[in-house]
Amino acid sequence: MGIGKKAKNVSRTLTGKTKETTGKATGNKSLEAKGKAEKIKGKAAQAAERGKDTLRGRRANP
Repeated sequence: MGIGKKAKNVSRTLTGKTKETTGKATGNKSLEAKGKAEKIKGKAAQAAERGKDTLRGRRANP
């Protein structure tokens, strides 16, 4: 996985977690749901990149 894509995916995951936590703390269900969705997108993108690396024969780091 390229370092740029890895950083972007981790950033998306962390941003989603932040939004989710903020939504829970403030009682804002919409923000909480958006945060969960963004976190899931980031994790899915990370998994996809690891899969690509595996298919290319590179060692994928967890």
